Amino acid sequence: MEQEIKTEFNRSGFAIEDEEEILKKCLTFCINYKLKPSDLVSSWEVYYLNRLLGESVVQNGEMEGFLLHLQNEQREAVLKEELNLHVYSSKDVDMILNYEEDDSKEGIPGTPPDKPQKHHSETYDTTLKSNEDGYSSGKPTKLVTPFGRRTNKFVVKFSINDLPDVDNDNYECVRENSEDDFIKRVQPCNRCTLTFHVSGPEPGCRFMYDRIEDRFNALDNRIRNFAAALVACGLHEEPTDPTVASQRKVFSIGMICCDGEGRLNEKSVMLQSSVEHSGGQQVRLDLHQLSQFSIFPGQIVGVEGHNPSGHCFITSKLIDSIPLSAPAAVNLHPAKKQAFDQQIQSNYLSNMQDEISVLIASGPFTTTDNLLFEPLTELLVYGKRKLPQLLILLGPFVDSEHPEIKKGTTERSYDEIFRLEILQRLQDYMEYMGSDARVVLVPSIRDASHDFVFPQPAFDIDPPNLKHQILSHSNPGIFEVNRVETVATSTL
Repeated sequence: MEQEIKTEFNRSGFAIEDEEEILKKCLTFCINYKLKPSDLVSSWEVYYLNRLLGESVVQNGEMEGFLLHLQNEQREAVLKEELNLHVYSSKDVDMILNYEEDDSKEGIPGTPPDKPQKHHSETYDTTLKSNEDGYSSGKPTKLVTPFGRRTNKFVVKFSINDLPDVDNDNYECVRENSEDDFIKRVQPCNRCTLTFHVSGPEPGCRFMYDRIEDRFNALDNRIRNFAAALVACGLHEEPTDPTVASQRKVFSIGMICCDGEGRLNEKSVMLQSSVEHSGGQQVRLDLHQLSQFSIFPGQIVGVEGHNPSGHCFITSKLIDSIPLSAPAAVNLHPAKKQAFDQQIQSNYLSNMQDEISVLIASGPFTTTDNLLFEPLTELLVYGKRKLPQLLILLGPFVDSEHPEIKKGTTERSYDEIFRLEILQRLQDYMEYMGSDARVVLVPSIRDASHDFVFPQPAFDIDPPNLKHQILSHSNPGIFEVNRVETVATSTL
């Protein structure tokens, strides 16, 4: 077929630049989209005229754009077929049902069928949405994408650990397989409690208007709050100024900074203390005495050590987290300690009663070769099978790194894609799941339909009749689900 493709290109007056590679790609296009060589060359002529290419040469650099053009042609052909769908009436449905019953009566009683009948199919056809009103058709499409041709659907590729068995009469004793163990424990019969801890920017806020003084005060407040929390736990003394020369060991708190542009290294780590203790001055940190550590610019830490010269703080211990206050009960009287342990155990058992089923997924939710959002569709199909109480989706949803978004070949706006392809699918999902299920959306800085800023405000969405079911949180965001505190972010 490659020779036929070459002949058609030459007949139309086109030369081929990298003949062997381009003909292989064109052959792949013909096989994937069931095109004849003449049809492929006709599509190339349309693409050539639309892009206003100067030379009559088929270049390898245009193959990616030509592939998108072929996909758009296939999508438009499918949508045109959907416009002529037959609308069935109740009489048509009754006629079909009666016809099926008549066929079943003609069979010989007691004769087993040649093949077992499947009442529930495990194969789900991805459906398309029209550009006008987001209508979804159940008619199987002729456009078969690589994602739709994959064989291992809904297969667990990796499992972190096996959940322990829980003795509870209310739970199912017989479990079909290991992947269903956790989700089958709690069915969405009871609505989970969901509390947002609002600490990020609000939707519609004005950003990049902060004064330098406000930004400095915000950073200084972080250092002071961390210092107050460490002192309150009773394990550390009041922090001192790390920039003052001292031969004795001191304790100080500050923010990790980098001495110059670029990444941190052993000679560029600086510690900036608060205005209260050092006037916001910085001092170099020597971390050679530490066996292991992990730091990043902007991190608030506590350090123990000494500063013999006043120019370099030699660190002997680094505290990067606030310890729990539970060790304070170690020196209690045995009777009080027993009562304390019983109280902790009762609180643990009460929390165990609030188990929830959560399905978490991270975007992008479409493949790089199209904007059909097939992965999102199958994710929601999986959710309808497993019935989780809470669905958490992390962006990007309309990925700015997608080839069609970057090249500007899509005919719809980013907001329209988000509304029709994302929100419309989620509304259909919630209508199926009922009022007890919930969805939380966390945006990403790669979302083309949202503000490119971090921290990032939540999506400004208000779906009709589902205001308290489809929710959005800031990025990063902290929320509480059945007294389980959860931190979510889509930014690495």
